[in-house]
Amino acid sequence: MATKNIMIVGVGGQGTLLTSRVLGGITLTAGYDVKLSEVHGMAQRGGSVVTFVRYGEKVYEPIVEEGQADVLIAFEKLEALRYSHFLKKDGVIIVNDQRIDPMPVVIGDAVYPENILEDLEKKYTVLKIDALSEARKFGNTKAFNTIVLGLAAKHMDFSCEDWLQVIEKTVPAKTIDLNKQAFLVGYNM
Repeated sequence: MATKNIMIVGVGGQGTLLTSRVLGGITLTAGYDVKLSEVHGMAQRGGSVVTFVRYGEKVYEPIVEEGQADVLIAFEKLEALRYSHFLKKDGVIIVNDQRIDPMPVVIGDAVYPENILEDLEKKYTVLKIDALSEARKFGNTKAFNTIVLGLAAKHMDFSCEDWLQVIEKTVPAKTIDLNKQAFLVGYNM
């Protein structure tokens, strides 16, 4: 099996790191060699957070090069745009249709781009989900990242049952049921 390259991008506080741990856990459970790399921008201040997950028979380094990502999981639209150049030509972007203004936009030094998803769809396969609205339906917006992961999971080679077992082992104990429910919302879309 060729090495699979997955990027998870978001804004500090969106659960990017927990999501990468779940993804790392599923690949290890399946018997793959896996390398994770986390890049924190100003994560505590709402800046970019990027994680790379590479898995396969033998993986030598954790960094995904530009143009090599099979899947880009984005928890925010501008982050999807910012990192889209990492995607392979036949790769897929799974994006949460949410806008979080970065600090330059908040202070008036920049403008948030219009039509981000439409522009991305001209070049890439884009699967969008309003995971925040879906999470509100069962009363916990913090689980939106697991909904996005559920949608992304349909584009990977692991069973739903395996995902649920890894979620159970990875997330905080008091959030297991919530995260399993959230995952299934995304998985069944």
